[in-house]
Amino acid sequence: MTKIKVIIPAYNEQDSIAHVIKAIPSIVDEVIVVSNNSTDLTEANAKNAGATVLQENNKGYGYACLKGMDYIAKQETKPDIVVFLDGDYSDFPEELTKIVAPILDQNKDFVVGARVKDLREEGSMMPQQVFGNWLATTLMSLFFNAKFTDLGPFRAIKYNKLLGLNMEDKTYGWTVEMQLKVLKQKLTYIEVPVNYRNRIGVSKVSGTIKGSIFAGVKILTWIFKYSFKK
Repeated sequence: MTKIKVIIPAYNEQDSIAHVIKAIPSIVDEVIVVSNNSTDLTEANAKNAGATVLQENNKGYGYACLKGMDYIAKQETKPDIVVFLDGDYSDFPEELTKIVAPILDQNKDFVVGARVKDLREEGSMMPQQVFGNWLATTLMSLFFNAKFTDLGPFRAIKYNKLLGLNMEDKTYGWTVEMQLKVLKQKLTYIEVPVNYRNRIGVSKVSGTIKGSIFAGVKILTWIFKYSFKK
């Protein structure tokens, strides 16, 4: 039986987190919510919904993901697949079966849920997000002949391959770092079109000018760093 664990970084997502957890298919063994300095009821609501709740006091998406990975590493039984998912209910957690299918059926190493235009609710992605995704994936195509079209947060990867990536980014560069290392290590990957809706609450990244700028700088830094790395 394939073991699947889900890591959800969350910062003040009290209104959405229970919806996310309850919509995750029963094939998942454990849902791990990493509260990234939440000051609301995120932790209580996640626990009441059946998730394992961890706390990461260092602010940053990557910090939260690494905390979840560290927790898994200390468990006696390791998962076969790790899924990353946001806590804002913009993704459709029930599509997790679609995300992990290429790993289970085609032996792919890595899957990204691509937020394609036809499946996006109007207004669910800010113009700067759309542009940032286009720029990043275009550069990855130019430099690495990549086939990615999105840096979507809803993604699945074989656990042993995830460990081999030696992830290190602590903040906004986590998703692009993962995709660049997948390319560098020549892992097999595929994108799966997913539905995407307006999130509950305000985005901490694309919803602010500061967040958008920092995210853009981080993404471009990783791409150029890997473009010149032997």
